[in-house]
Amino acid sequence: MAQLSGEQAATTPDTFDPEAFLVVPARAFEDLQVGEVFRAASRTLTGAHAAAFQTVSADNHPVHYDAEWARRHGHTAPVVHGLQVLAFTAPGATLFPHFIGEAFIAFLELSCTFLKEVHSGDTLYPALTITGLEHKDDDGVVSTAATIHNQRGELVLSGRHAYLLRRQPSGDEPSRP
Repeated sequence: MAQLSGEQAATTPDTFDPEAFLVVPARAFEDLQVGEVFRAASRTLTGAHAAAFQTVSADNHPVHYDAEWARRHGHTAPVVHGLQVLAFTAPGATLFPHFIGEAFIAFLELSCTFLKEVHSGDTLYPALTITGLEHKDDDGVVSTAATIHNQRGELVLSGRHAYLLRRQPSGDEPSRP
């Protein structure tokens, strides 16, 4: 029987560890830094996306699907649902959950301001930027600025998220990537 190299052995079923199969090495709360940016993949919205969100949300206001109604009321086209745009700032749309691994406890809060209309055909560029790291008892609160720009470089959404993360037990050294 042929001997497997180290790399080959690491991928055989008897040595593969799914829990060690990480997109990026997980970091502790203590390893995060204010100013770090976690981007989501850009996404061009289509009429199909808007129709799917309308079905899920049950929001049937004609501003979202009736081009003539939208024009009569001052819009250039039907407007994508604001909550659909906000959903693009979900932490899971970025690599942030991969970076924090098992430290995540809860999504505490969010707020946002819709600054520009979004229409079918617009491409969105979401990002989360760490703005604060606060110790809270044995845990930590991470605050982020949530932003979405469109293909013209216009800021269409500005907001804030806060997450509760487990901190390392006292005496443990922070992991370093």
